[in-house]
Amino acid sequence: MSTAPTKIGWRSAAALVLANMIGTGAFTTLGLQLEWISSGPVLLMLWAIGGLVAWCGAVSYAELGTRLPRSGGEAHFLSEIFHPLLGFLSGWVSLTVGFAAAVALSAMAVGHYLAAWTGWPPVFIAAGSIILLSLAHSFGTRQSSRLQNGLTAVKLLVVFALGIAGALLPVPPGTQVNWSWSGADAIWSPGAAIAMISVFYAFSGWNAAAYIVEEIREPRKNLPKALVVGTLLVSGLFLLLQYGFLRQAGSEALTGQIDVAQIAAGAMFGERAGQMVSVLIGVLLLTGISAMIWVGPRVVRAMGNSHQLWRTFGELSRNGLPLRATWLQGGISLFLVFTSSFERVLMYSGFVLQLFTFLAVAGLLLLRLRSPKEAGYSSPLYPLPQLIFLAFSAWSLLYLLKHQPLESLLGLLNVVAGLVAYYFDVPSSKDQKAQTQDAGRSS
Repeated sequence: MSTAPTKIGWRSAAALVLANMIGTGAFTTLGLQLEWISSGPVLLMLWAIGGLVAWCGAVSYAELGTRLPRSGGEAHFLSEIFHPLLGFLSGWVSLTVGFAAAVALSAMAVGHYLAAWTGWPPVFIAAGSIILLSLAHSFGTRQSSRLQNGLTAVKLLVVFALGIAGALLPVPPGTQVNWSWSGADAIWSPGAAIAMISVFYAFSGWNAAAYIVEEIREPRKNLPKALVVGTLLVSGLFLLLQYGFLRQAGSEALTGQIDVAQIAAGAMFGERAGQMVSVLIGVLLLTGISAMIWVGPRVVRAMGNSHQLWRTFGELSRNGLPLRATWLQGGISLFLVFTSSFERVLMYSGFVLQLFTFLAVAGLLLLRLRSPKEAGYSSPLYPLPQLIFLAFSAWSLLYLLKHQPLESLLGLLNVVAGLVAYYFDVPSSKDQKAQTQDAGRSS
């Protein structure tokens, strides 16, 4: 006899948001941004804009999740608002790129950070991380939330400690940063646009709790709280962390570098401490892997509820968990780790993932037109946050399409592959569409 799945509160849902947001981007992208922007205030302004856009997305998804309270994120939202085809394509992209590739990338980063400490080959560490965390999330929601809360607490403590140390410790001799506003017009430069794309990547994950709406107690109250509180907390931490990195290590040492946290920690505490921080970051990245292994299968489950192709993977275990979906995602991630063929996916995935997020927020505007007085959470200052989010998303999409056409078109090829899979699944999709139309007529 199956048991009802355990529901989680807003703190566990917020921990999921925190774990998804605080990942590789926070510890790697500053050095790349310094290649384009030399002004410290302008760089921090870009990070502040990233936080604003993430908040605009969070309040939008909070309303979407309370109006359409089912797990699955964009896959569910787009199916209900527009057409099952868009929902299917969103889930397809999330599975093949959004979660599986992100898990693989984070796992490989863990392998890189921990290899020197363990002496093991990075690929074995990466694969072991995926397997062990998939196992941990196969025992029940209560165990998943406890694991996630514990890992996230450690991550927050370390990130906060690094940020505070960077902001308060004396500046090492010879460290130089341009703290003047003389180059503030660079905010409108092409370099700022390139830097902004990496900032958006660093803030990705603000929508994580929207993927598990059905597993949250009182989602109309707790989902908005989890999304907004998690996003605001991470935004403040990111600004503190990047300021600390800049202040302690200086622009010259960080420019073009990936391991900015290790460089900054070495400047603050010495080379040995920098190496210890490298190990810590490797451990912290495990929380991001854990969060994505928890959230990703819920997208597959949502697709399985509506599409025959994924129905087998959408089945729940006795504990109310999508085990087959968990191990499907894990298998794809392991494949990417062992083949190392997903680096290009990281380059082109930004375009297609941002496209579906854009469509989801645009869908909220359409929902408001259809039923403006529906009960539930209402986005503050509507429709200003949505217009801000859509404007920045459209700017990012157009810029990527213009200046990185190959990567953008490769991302769209993945969507074409999803189209083929959808039309292979036509009978189930038509049934779902008919059910949706019947429900609309009966209401």
